[in-house]
Amino acid sequence: MFVAFAARAAHAAPKSDATFYESKVRPILEDHCFDCHGEDKQKNKLRLDSAVGILRGGESGEPLLVRGVSAESYIIKRVTSANAKEVMPPKGERLTAEQVATLRAWIDAGAKMPGEEAAAASLRLKTEHWSFQPVKRPAVTKTGGEIDELVLAKLREKGLAPSPSADRATLIRRVYLVMHGMPPTPMETADFVNDTRTDAYARLMDRVLASPRYGERWARHWMDVVRYADTNGFETNRERKSAYHYRDYIIASLNSDKPYDRFIKEQIAGDALGVDAATGFLVAGPHDIVKSPDINLTLMQRQDELADMVNTTGTAFLGLTMGCARCHNHKFDPILQKDYYAMQAVFAGVNHGERALREKTAAAAGKELASLKSDETAKNAQLDALRKKAAAAGNATAPTAPGKLRPPVNARLNEETFPPTEAVAVKFTILATNNAEPCIDELEIYDASGRNVALAGGGAIASASGTLPGHAIHKLEHINDGKTGNEHSWISNTMGQGWVQIGFPAKARIQRIVWSRDRDVRFADRVPTQYRIEVAAESGKWTTVASSEDRQPFNAKGDPGDFFAKLPASEAAAARQLQADLAALKTRIDKFSENAWVGNFSSAPERTYRLYRGEPMQKREVVAPDALTVTGTLGLAVDEPDQQRRVRLADWIASPQNPLTARVLVNRLWHYTFGNGIVDTPSDFGANGSRPTHPELLNWLADEFVKGGWSIKHIQRLILMSATFRQSSAPRADAAALDADGRLLWRYTPRRLEAEAIRDSMLAVSGALDLKMGGPGFYLMDVVTENVMHYFPKEKYTPAEYRRMVYLFRIRAAQDGVFGSFDCPDGGSVMAKRSRSNTPLQALNLFNSSFITQQSDLLAKRLRTEAGEAPDAQAALAFRLFYARPPDAYEQRNSAEMIRAHGLQSFARALYNTSEFLFVF
Repeated sequence: MFVAFAARAAHAAPKSDATFYESKVRPILEDHCFDCHGEDKQKNKLRLDSAVGILRGGESGEPLLVRGVSAESYIIKRVTSANAKEVMPPKGERLTAEQVATLRAWIDAGAKMPGEEAAAASLRLKTEHWSFQPVKRPAVTKTGGEIDELVLAKLREKGLAPSPSADRATLIRRVYLVMHGMPPTPMETADFVNDTRTDAYARLMDRVLASPRYGERWARHWMDVVRYADTNGFETNRERKSAYHYRDYIIASLNSDKPYDRFIKEQIAGDALGVDAATGFLVAGPHDIVKSPDINLTLMQRQDELADMVNTTGTAFLGLTMGCARCHNHKFDPILQKDYYAMQAVFAGVNHGERALREKTAAAAGKELASLKSDETAKNAQLDALRKKAAAAGNATAPTAPGKLRPPVNARLNEETFPPTEAVAVKFTILATNNAEPCIDELEIYDASGRNVALAGGGAIASASGTLPGHAIHKLEHINDGKTGNEHSWISNTMGQGWVQIGFPAKARIQRIVWSRDRDVRFADRVPTQYRIEVAAESGKWTTVASSEDRQPFNAKGDPGDFFAKLPASEAAAARQLQADLAALKTRIDKFSENAWVGNFSSAPERTYRLYRGEPMQKREVVAPDALTVTGTLGLAVDEPDQQRRVRLADWIASPQNPLTARVLVNRLWHYTFGNGIVDTPSDFGANGSRPTHPELLNWLADEFVKGGWSIKHIQRLILMSATFRQSSAPRADAAALDADGRLLWRYTPRRLEAEAIRDSMLAVSGALDLKMGGPGFYLMDVVTENVMHYFPKEKYTPAEYRRMVYLFRIRAAQDGVFGSFDCPDGGSVMAKRSRSNTPLQALNLFNSSFITQQSDLLAKRLRTEAGEAPDAQAALAFRLFYARPPDAYEQRNSAEMIRAHGLQSFARALYNTSEFLFVF
């Protein structure tokens, strides 16, 4: 009867107008809903007495209805719920079957409402925001002078005129500080100032953009945007000693002028493009390794990890605040809550951690690697012969099969291989450890195709003899979660013994098992030293496929000679030398496939759900991986493989048709060049962000960027060559009265250098700067390692700390004692625009710190060496080093007097504290 009525009601509902709503639906809502969701009261910010309110929904972000599909409409689920806490209305009589059928019929017919045009217009306003409109190249008359023409037009609108060009000495110093983060040398300045060729400035641009110093400088800007640091953050704040590979990738990409669309794609899906180091972008943010025993908190931690990836992708590439849609629809921008979780689904297979850099392997697949492996094979054969003799002499248990003894187990990685075997389960039984209860961080079981069939994400189920209580980070589920390291491990509850078993959802043909105690090699206790591994082709029928019986005995002290102790002295010495040689060879070979903190990926990510108010335990509908609804769809299935998700999202972001991507990047270039962007909120191009001061200029730059092959250097060259950039920075009272901040670009606005540029410049002028590129970073902190890491600023500095600051091992929640006060971000969050504070601590640090004293001594030594003992010559050289200009007569006289009265070291320290040195003009 209910179904028949619903059918009749649906048949009666007109599809072309809103009369059915007024006559049938509104009375139901008025009687049962308006008291809480009407004009006077809007509980949970939901209003049902207007089309705008119904279409907008409440604060939960839940779409109230799905037009044409009543079965998927939230309002139907609530009015028909059997849960007393969810059913609507919560008090009074429930809706009758007839009333529910009326609502269903109305929704199935399209849910027409009066005033709907106003609601649609309200939603359209968000997409009509300037940044979501297609980029349109404005008409300009000057080929090659488009920037100046567009800037001049805006100045004339306000009754302003541009400033004259800066002198050459000022200009080269400005160019070097902006593009390299360091001043030019006196020779570089002299060469440019004295170059009489008409294209002298263009030639200077060629040299500046070709220098490796360029990539280092601009990589530091990008590292701000992507929240890069070398530690995890949070209370443990563990080091990521291999994170630097991503930093080096950024520098190399910028120096090579990698097209920006390719740069985007590699950072989001570099593993699919053969550039593994690039995906360090995805996992550059903070990572909490301490897991809570509370499942709610554990799930929230994972949500926070994914939120970091979604938010950073949105701000870095699109200039959108995606995080505002985590709990509800974005209040200002066209980002639905569903869009947020659709993008989260794109990253659902991404996990923090290390993996091998395959491009290193590919690059090394030549003569050197072949030679090293050949040498390794020969030495292994020699060592095997000695191992057999040692075993026969009573130094090892007999192997289970004829042949050589395998190396002893270790904490980092152990591999078991055997003929392909059918299995429904694998059991790892631990018989002894080097101490305490056994610990395993990951048990990987591979089939013939190389697939890890042990992963819980693939349906495998883990069981164990027991788990040590009271340790939140040591859980059974870590044994096959795809994550490694002590923080993702299982510990048995039995001293020296235990077992763990992996059951497969279907029979698999396996041939290799990999296991470890701590893949991060921070802990070497609790290592299983005696064990056996069994497989079951049928339930309960176990066959041993591997054990510790054919391994060399575990050696807690790590002395390689113990095993060969009963051999003749000459043979024992030869064995030890072979082991040392093999260890050195392994180090060299491993460098061809180095591990890096660039993320781990699950090929089959778990499903993503839209979460009510962002609560992990409040799952709603399944969400497929996708981009923003307003742009169409990526066409991905709910169960799309991980790589394909990220490839498609990267293609969408890097599309020439995306109205945001090019605008956001060229605005960042402008921001770092002039101190302010054309849009003053570089990571918020939404309705809450600033509007562009020069919208046509922004459009022209964005269009030129795409048409120029997404070349960053092309746009930077255009900016640097412009008369706008080359203007004097001298103040003008008439212009300042109309535009005090200089946003209209009537002059080049001076600004203080960032912390990194100040420190690098100090090292450069003192002559101490080490220009070594790449590799592990240097420390300005002393590290105390416990369960949590403690960092203390160094009191003394050596040449090891004289590298450029882009290579600093950056520690979250800890700042350098000197330069941390200069608004230097620690990588805790995206920092697209640094603050510019002015505090007494900054002045004290620059005048009294041991680093400044040390650099002043080094500078004094340099001045004596290069200028001799005459104070006048010393002062003249110092000015050319610091300011790229000679001193005037007043400066020359007073500087020489200061040197005579107080010494070169005091003079040097004074120069380090001058505004002309600390600012770019």
